[in-house]
Amino acid sequence: MLFSLFSQLVEYFSFLNVFKYLTVRTGLSMFTSMVVVFLVGGPLINYFSSNQIHDPIREDGPSEHVVKKIGTPTMGGLMILLGIFSGVILWGDFSNPYNWFLLYVVGSFGLLGAYDDYKKIKQNNSNGISSKFKISIQIILALIGIFIFYFYSGSNEIENLYFPFFKNLVINLGWFFIPFYLFVIVGSSNAVNLTDGLDGLATVPVILVAACFAFISYVTGNVVFSGYLQIPYIEGVGEASIFCGAIIGSCLGFLWFNAPPAKIFMGDTGSLALGGSLGAVGIITKHEIVLAITGGLFVLEAVSVIAQVVSFKLTGKRIFKMAPIHHHFEKKGWPESTVVIRFWIISIILAMIGLATLKLR
Repeated sequence: MLFSLFSQLVEYFSFLNVFKYLTVRTGLSMFTSMVVVFLVGGPLINYFSSNQIHDPIREDGPSEHVVKKIGTPTMGGLMILLGIFSGVILWGDFSNPYNWFLLYVVGSFGLLGAYDDYKKIKQNNSNGISSKFKISIQIILALIGIFIFYFYSGSNEIENLYFPFFKNLVINLGWFFIPFYLFVIVGSSNAVNLTDGLDGLATVPVILVAACFAFISYVTGNVVFSGYLQIPYIEGVGEASIFCGAIIGSCLGFLWFNAPPAKIFMGDTGSLALGGSLGAVGIITKHEIVLAITGGLFVLEAVSVIAQVVSFKLTGKRIFKMAPIHHHFEKKGWPESTVVIRFWIISIILAMIGLATLKLR
């Protein structure tokens, strides 16, 4: 909105040229989204508290959660979505199809998450909608997004899969790119959702991954930098850095309220939306494997749940005291703050490894 306005006025006011720079607009997007979350956060928490819109606590979870977290408002993802849309709409270029694709993914997955949160609140339990129904809708939403991406992006890199650490290792997936993209978006969405179990646990890793991909999208969309780093050049994909900046700003604002002890949880409204959008950024920048590295904590959380379920069905025994794995360490006696901070440290290390793949080729 403002970007389009300033672009039209630049011939009259030359100083408005500064808003053409991606770095400037990314910073403004981050700042705008953060301010929006700060402004709406307090009133939203008060409204949710007064209307008893709170997250039902898992009955099989750590016992201290029942005492400490019961009655905490949920659906804080709404403030995150407001921040993201505000940042991108004000500072994004809407002649760029990548913006439409990313906003579609974050919005549609956010609506699905909101419906899941609503069911939990209405039924007063932590079950919500069934996992089969949730995944089915995620697949449908992701398919629609993939077709939007395919028909409107104009990228000739859609079918290619690039491997980090190698200069020329590329696999053409053919039409298999469709199930692969489905796996990335849906898998990323559910992985972040599983990680969101402790105060601030998912928020900081999301910020770190978004920061990495703000940089990755910028250099991928720059013909000089992409050539120097020997990564694929994709025209126009640098605009995704505006979206990543909005994620960073929104999550920073949300962390103000979500820091232990949390005044509000993001709920599935936030976690499904953020996870799906990170997967979407990964595929448009052609750094899907780097996404798995930088978001390795989310992968670990998802794998812990899969391993737990498979082990119990096959042998009747559980690998962990409780899954996802952050609850396992709580059951072992680690304080919640210890689990959260140590998992943040792991995320920082993985983010640095992911960025290092850009140069180590």
